Amino acid sequence: MKQENNSSNLKRHVVGGILGPLLAIILWLLPIDGLNEEAHHLLCIMALVAIWWITEPVPIAVTSLLGPTLCVVLGVAKMSDAFANFANPLIFLFMGGFLLAKAMMVNNLDKRIAYGIMSMRWVGDSPRRIFLAIGLVCIICSGWVSNTATCAMMFPISLGLLETIREMMAQSGKIIDLKNYKYATGLMLMTAYACSIGGVMTPIGTPPNLMMMGFLEQLAPDAPSISFFDWMVWGVLAMVIYFVITYVLLIWMFPADVSHIEGAQEMIRQRSQELGRWTRAQKNTVFAFCIAVVLWIMPSILSLVHGPHSDIVKFYDSHVPEGLAAMIGALLLFFLPSNGKKGEMTMTWKDGLEGIDWSTLILFGGGLSLGSLIYTTGLSDWVGGGIKDVLGNAPSEWLFVGVFCTVTLLLAEFTSHTAAINLMGSISISTAVSLGFSPIPVAVGIALASSLGFMMPVSTPPNAIVYASGMVPVTKMMKSGIIIDIIGILAVTLPIVMWVVKAVMGV
Repeated sequence: MKQENNSSNLKRHVVGGILGPLLAIILWLLPIDGLNEEAHHLLCIMALVAIWWITEPVPIAVTSLLGPTLCVVLGVAKMSDAFANFANPLIFLFMGGFLLAKAMMVNNLDKRIAYGIMSMRWVGDSPRRIFLAIGLVCIICSGWVSNTATCAMMFPISLGLLETIREMMAQSGKIIDLKNYKYATGLMLMTAYACSIGGVMTPIGTPPNLMMMGFLEQLAPDAPSISFFDWMVWGVLAMVIYFVITYVLLIWMFPADVSHIEGAQEMIRQRSQELGRWTRAQKNTVFAFCIAVVLWIMPSILSLVHGPHSDIVKFYDSHVPEGLAAMIGALLLFFLPSNGKKGEMTMTWKDGLEGIDWSTLILFGGGLSLGSLIYTTGLSDWVGGGIKDVLGNAPSEWLFVGVFCTVTLLLAEFTSHTAAINLMGSISISTAVSLGFSPIPVAVGIALASSLGFMMPVSTPPNAIVYASGMVPVTKMMKSGIIIDIIGILAVTLPIVMWVVKAVMGV
């Protein structure tokens, strides 16, 4: 199976490596009415970058650097403009979030939270409650830690629980093969899906959320800004509904054939005890994390007390923006001692460097750079006009948002959701502005839709992790995933975007 995947990926890389430059050259030679020289050159670059983001013949971060580099070489923009967004303030919100997440992992705080929830009395040894508890742990952790890291943490816990079931049934004379056991498939899928669902809760839960906020700030500066608290209003609602749908569907499709899992609580209790007492480093990590959260939500609290346009709110926004709040919390980790006698701090510089996902930061910077150039060169107006012709002269906003959400979801199923966002983000926002729509609903809709990639193992890292267990046939993942995707788009994403987001933002 692994060799088949490697062979398939190699073909995708080779085809994309050839198709990208070929399409760029064809577009370069074609006369295109309505485009100036800079916009025409940028269209060629975007074609190359888009195909390489999807097929990845070179690392995705390399492609993200190649785009702005070609823009300078071909005269689309000056270097100072093309690379300016690699220092966008949202980059530092990402960086601070990565450092806080790394501290949780290094100091085993994530495991302490997970085992703490799993050992609660209401969970007990009921398969359904364990199923629910695994999902709850995943969504809570992945709202603050990356979905990949959360899944990597929860995967062995889920495997341990399944092994306990296998041993229990073996003692009673019933031999089961976990690779063909319905409940095992369901628990693996819950582990993966819940990690992706939890990411919609906060702006830092998954890269697409912050990336769309960055595109809004860059391409629609006149639109109302989305605060951390604003995002959580609809993020939590979407997360809860997505999770309920997923839980009900999976427990129905993959039911357990036992009413109790003997030994499950003992296993969780033993692993929890192995963590020992709370360490100073864990307490420091909680403190730094709470400081960051308080700083993130403080603007909303001040707005409620003093009004959104008060001087104190303006002062706070200018002196403690969200990116800086994340960095303050992260930097505290390097100043809070975990062992004063040995001079050890809560986070070492080596851990900090390893905790930063530099590839994602570069990808984000490259996407913002190309997005801003799409707007400044006038390419966005040309694209918007083309979409307007396809949808009609007066398309409904529901149809407009629905089309972009669906296309983004389809892209996210077959490539990384960050690549899908980079490709669709700038186009959707600039097109919305061109058509006279508020860009906020489509931006939020695309971010939410990109987290619904549940059909394919390649859609998200959590899907790939659980697929590698051998307990999740691709047909089962596709069957459950397509149902959740369709219900998620029609019954959750669009209503939340068109009603809740518009109500909260007043657009």
